[in-house]
Amino acid sequence: MKLGLGLELYRAKTLDVPVELVRLCEAHGYHSVWTAEAYGSDAMTPLAFLAAHTDRIKLATGIVQISARTPAATAMQAMTIDHLAGGNRVILGLGVSGPQIVEGWYGQPWGSPYKRMRDYVAILRKVIARDDDVTHDGEAISLPYTGPGSNGEGKPLKSILHPAGEIEIWIASGGPLITTLAGEAADGWLPMGSRTAGMAALEKGWARRGGRPPDFDVFGGVSIEITDDVRAAIDAKKPLTGMYVGGMGSRDNNFHKDAMASRGFPEEAQRIQDLWLAGRKEEAIAAVPDEYVDLGALIGSPERIRDRWHEVVPGDDEGVTGLTVRANTDEGYVIAAEMVGTRDTVEEHS
Repeated sequence: MKLGLGLELYRAKTLDVPVELVRLCEAHGYHSVWTAEAYGSDAMTPLAFLAAHTDRIKLATGIVQISARTPAATAMQAMTIDHLAGGNRVILGLGVSGPQIVEGWYGQPWGSPYKRMRDYVAILRKVIARDDDVTHDGEAISLPYTGPGSNGEGKPLKSILHPAGEIEIWIASGGPLITTLAGEAADGWLPMGSRTAGMAALEKGWARRGGRPPDFDVFGGVSIEITDDVRAAIDAKKPLTGMYVGGMGSRDNNFHKDAMASRGFPEEAQRIQDLWLAGRKEEAIAAVPDEYVDLGALIGSPERIRDRWHEVVPGDDEGVTGLTVRANTDEGYVIAAEMVGTRDTVEEHS
């Protein structure tokens, strides 16, 4: 089981990259460190910063929003960071975000997220491979551009910069179309919502490429909070959960609500959204089930966390190859390394 360190920089009003924490996780055998973006700090720049302060941990986005940049621009940033990091260290995790951000923040049409993602991945592959000048005749994205406003002078180009190593492309998804695309065209999958429910769509994508590639990764996630007050910790997580399930997205397009429903809480998810959209936010937060929070996190003393590890954390028999960890103390990250044995692996090779 691989471990990833999940950073929450995108939610902060100021930017403070926890270099020492990343180094601690690298020393304990963590496979990757993950950044994200919403409509604040971007996902790519912190990885360039971390490239200068780490040696081998992979630098991953979980996720970059594909409407924020053209695929060529994303490939340029990824290749540049990978050169700064020494090569073979960048993972591009891609996601579609939601219509409120896509249209409200980036000024892009929501359109067909599936078609955009399919074209996006194909163009990324072509730019990074440098096999030829890049052309792509897609349903959502085409190169050269010939649509409205074009003067017809665009020409196919090839990246000046050569890749320093392999750049993996992962896809985050919850719906079946993009999950199948992840299985068919990506190097890894970041499940949104029920991982079990998405496996059939993922396997459909694998079948289109002749079976699951041996190095294909599927990462779950877990939150670890070391505390003496489990009740207070569960209550403290409810406001964020209530906001995401209730108000992050529109009534008809809210991936977080769908995720709660797919994990066995459909009625609760609907009630939270109804209350939130009616302006009754405190009631929406109170409606978040204790069981939902506790099932998605390891909360309590170190002993309780170790005891509940296999109850909460998916095993490799479920198709999972890795786990993105978010913890409130350094000890939480160390416990995760001990439970899956990544620290032992580092010591064996040191």
